[in-house]
Amino acid sequence: MPVIDPFFVEWSDRAPGLTRDLPRALELLRALGLDRERPPVLGVVGSKGKGTTATTAAAALASAGLRTVLATGPSFRSYRERVRVDGTSVTDAVLESLGTRIDRVRRTLPSPEEAGGYLAPSGLFLVAALLHARDIGADVCVLEAGMGGHRDELRLIGPEVVAMGAIFAEHVGILGNTVTEIAREKTRVVGERTRALVRLPQVPEVAAAVDAALVEVTGGRVVAEVADPDRPGAEPPVGLRPPGLSAASGVLGTAAAARTLECLGRRPPDPERLHATLRTLRLPARLSRHPVPGAAGAEVIVDSAIDRVGVATALAHARSVWGGVDHVLLCLPDHKDVSGAVGVLGDLPVTMVRLPEAHLRFEYAPPAHWGRADTEELSPARVAALGDRVLALGTVYFTGRMTEVLDVPTDRLFG
Repeated sequence: MPVIDPFFVEWSDRAPGLTRDLPRALELLRALGLDRERPPVLGVVGSKGKGTTATTAAAALASAGLRTVLATGPSFRSYRERVRVDGTSVTDAVLESLGTRIDRVRRTLPSPEEAGGYLAPSGLFLVAALLHARDIGADVCVLEAGMGGHRDELRLIGPEVVAMGAIFAEHVGILGNTVTEIAREKTRVVGERTRALVRLPQVPEVAAAVDAALVEVTGGRVVAEVADPDRPGAEPPVGLRPPGLSAASGVLGTAAAARTLECLGRRPPDPERLHATLRTLRLPARLSRHPVPGAAGAEVIVDSAIDRVGVATALAHARSVWGGVDHVLLCLPDHKDVSGAVGVLGDLPVTMVRLPEAHLRFEYAPPAHWGRADTEELSPARVAALGDRVLALGTVYFTGRMTEVLDVPTDRLFG
């Protein structure tokens, strides 16, 4: 698709040994004038739940009357979902125009070979969101970081407020060798413009690492504020929180939005308007429930669970909704917690699904009674043949493909 070429061309053509190039990304921001003229930014970091946090925050800000641009990733069914205005995806034409403008400036920079690094797709989508926000006169941007923090383009943008989800040992060896190193890396997304960091409760060693990194970067100017989902009166109320493990991310997003409004000198969201907006919130692949096209009575619950806890939570949720589960579709590359998922799923009928992405490995030997399939083999008929109650779990690349198989509407996340 030509529309995505400007975002992926350097990544897809990268030479062996090249890494993402933050200095060139900064040059790109400056050449576009986005280092000087842009709306305020709420940045979202964490090991899991960033998309839910960012989407809930955007919904809360929109409920307060702010025109809000949201950037999340990866997408479900279309790359236009990476940039949204008040919860709705931009059109293909808008995304193509943004990509063309970015690419025109990109070509004036030193080449990846000359500079020794490439412009990462996730960072270019953040640039596109900022550019579009400036074009339409948006009041605020909510930008979800990639896997990193200090080494993420979000740090170059300099968020005014940072929302930090739970930090755990995800991307060990990439972001750090321990969970505290990972916490430090993600905290260092803060910068000179940052006025607040709102985080979920963390284990003591992670909380200490966050606090130490904040002192190092801001000299104590920014002190972590905790959004505790168990605090009495925490917004939103339990009935309006996303299901399962996403509930805490919903609380964090709402709290970070309220803090952003405070930093902007705006009133907090009216509870009635906030709750009305959150009732429209739709979060595909976060314990979302969908009918199978053309198969009366057949349903699928889709969730991006990647470890033992997530799989157990999704299984418990499905059983509470349906009373049981007929089959599980599981897609976990080898670097995820495959053994944990095996332990949780026990004797349930399971099909292990493989993705075609070359950088993902699926060499784990599943239990003998499990089936195997490639994502290209999945269709509504194939899914319906597994039973009326199918649980689809795994990496976001897989759950995004499931939204395509099930024809899930993904262009609008809230109204």
